[in-house]
Amino acid sequence: MIPELGIIEGLFGLPWSWAERRETMRFLSTHGYRFYLYAPKADPWLRRRWQEPFPEAELERLASFSAECRAAGVRFGIGLSPFELHLHPDRGWQEILAAKLAEIDAVRPDDLAILFDDMRGDVPGLAERQAGIVHFAAEHTRASRVMCCPSYYSDDVILDVAFGQRPAGYLETLGRLLDPVIQIMWTGEEVCAREFTPGHLERVAHQMRRKPFLWDNYPVNDGSRMSQHLHLRAFTGRPAAIAPQIAAHGVNPASQPLLSRIPALTLADSYAAGPAYEYGAAFDRAARAVLGDDLTARLKRDILTLQDRGLDRLGERVATLRERYAAFDHPAAREIIDWLDGRWAVTDELVQTQ
Repeated sequence: MIPELGIIEGLFGLPWSWAERRETMRFLSTHGYRFYLYAPKADPWLRRRWQEPFPEAELERLASFSAECRAAGVRFGIGLSPFELHLHPDRGWQEILAAKLAEIDAVRPDDLAILFDDMRGDVPGLAERQAGIVHFAAEHTRASRVMCCPSYYSDDVILDVAFGQRPAGYLETLGRLLDPVIQIMWTGEEVCAREFTPGHLERVAHQMRRKPFLWDNYPVNDGSRMSQHLHLRAFTGRPAAIAPQIAAHGVNPASQPLLSRIPALTLADSYAAGPAYEYGAAFDRAARAVLGDDLTARLKRDILTLQDRGLDRLGERVATLRERYAAFDHPAAREIIDWLDGRWAVTDELVQTQ
């Protein structure tokens, strides 16, 4: 059994271009990816400035991409983060949210996600407030599927440190209050889960009263620490045995669009192969499909340096690596060079302002 696979463009930092989105969507659609959720943190009209109308040119780009996804057999979705709306329970927000949802409806999304991630959550009645917002959105959208990302979307204590102590019974209350047709997103035992196990997913499904919609934070590399690394290796810790226990499996990609395709292909391979999956062989096949033979051979020799060592620890090796990949006339090699040049560096200040 292969679950519904998709891309969740939910990263901080420099967003992808529309051409990169189109090319990635088309490529992965031929390998079993069936949805694309547009939710970059850098889009101000979906997050910090969500109450303001989209510029007309931006709406046109969204509508065009929505149509292209549909033509490729891929569900197009929009992730709206009504920033800190749940902190202000007073009336008056309904008209503003309805206007934003009408704008979103104009681009004909198949999916609508209401996202409460990465903002303060230590307030009384949090689950009740958020359930009310999500139900309002569900009643005012033409999208055929509605999802919700909770404020506390993982067991990881780092969320309590960063955004305040989660209310007792938060996930259970949200699961009880939300209509069963609304999906709830979950990143696992950690924000960036090392693995998903059937036991963990069974417990979370019981809390949510529905199967979790996985928001998988690999190969994303958008934090101040993670942006120092290229996440290239094949997926591990996602056994095919979890497929019956999840609603869908969305991948939050890396800042590098082309290189992200390598691990994305291996996730599909993992589900298809089941117990026969071998992550080393899967990486080799995926890399060759994306990069070709020569660049794959070079990347395999450098993967320890690029993924594990960290850009801030490379020192003089940066110049050597830059010269090495400049010898390849391939857009993925240019992504590596751009990473070496610091194009995708993400600071804590950037994360706090997007």
